Amino acid sequence: MNKFQKLKSKNGNELILLVIFVALFILMSILSPGKFLSVTNLQTMAFQMPEFGLMAIAMMIAVLTKGINLSIITGSTLASIIAGYFMTTEFAQNNAVVAVILAVCISLLIAALTGVINGTIIAYIGVAPMLVTLGTKMLFEGLGLQFTKGGSVSGFPLLFGEIGNGSVAGIPYTIIIYAVIVVLSYFLFERSKWGTEVYMIGCNETATRFSGINTKRVLMKVYIYSGVMAGISGILISSRYCSAKTDYGSSYLMQALTAVVLGGTSIAGGFGTVAGTVIAVGIVQVISTGLNVFGINRYIINIITGGILIAVLIIRYVSGKISDQKKIKARNAEAQKAA
Repeated sequence: MNKFQKLKSKNGNELILLVIFVALFILMSILSPGKFLSVTNLQTMAFQMPEFGLMAIAMMIAVLTKGINLSIITGSTLASIIAGYFMTTEFAQNNAVVAVILAVCISLLIAALTGVINGTIIAYIGVAPMLVTLGTKMLFEGLGLQFTKGGSVSGFPLLFGEIGNGSVAGIPYTIIIYAVIVVLSYFLFERSKWGTEVYMIGCNETATRFSGINTKRVLMKVYIYSGVMAGISGILISSRYCSAKTDYGSSYLMQALTAVVLGGTSIAGGFGTVAGTVIAVGIVQVISTGLNVFGINRYIINIITGGILIAVLIIRYVSGKISDQKKIKARNAEAQKAA
């Protein structure tokens, strides 16, 4: 596939996703205009989408390298819990501004450390990403439960709650943070040398390594970035609730993976766009919010989300097989003409 064909495929996929998003939004609005289009519901979506979207970006960067990060939720909640304990100290209560800044730094530092742990084992030891992140998922969750004894950490300065609940000119701070990170991720993934190396590793890690690229260092950066994105999401979540707990945002794990795959990122690595993931996040958010508005049980929503993920994987697998068969037929036809 040449550069023009890849660009056409990307744009076509994003256009289809955008049409689906608009159609679903209109459908939900028609079915329940009083509830779905209510100010309260739209505000709830505006506050939830950035948390979910950042988790999806954290997952996407790992999937691009033919990997996965199953520890994004527990890693982010562990970081929030440790930062939360700091915000309950007497110093934090008496110095709110400094405490909030330090708490955010602590949370991001712990989140980056979770990425270092994953990256070291995956890149330098060579263990499969799924096994590593499944293990660290349980490790981080266990540490969080040990610290909190299954409860929550609360009593944060009110200023911290402004991050996840405040707005300027009617626009939530969380949306502004999300927009900035989406733009940053676009340039990092799709317009930088590092981003090119990430896609190359997803296509063929061995060939990338033999081309002179330090694939271990690239992978380490990938999982650190993934951890930090999840950490930022964790900050938004704990700020919105003004507390920290191990099970906050637990539903985002499968939703994030669903959005990544639905957005066009290949589970085999090497292909995907930030824009596709962002639009897919909007689609999943509209579906889950709409079903909540209609009073559908949250377990049914999980079933539907899982069904969407399976359906998308099957469709992409079948379409890939059909595409491969067409290429083989085309090559055979060219060979016969040449003969």
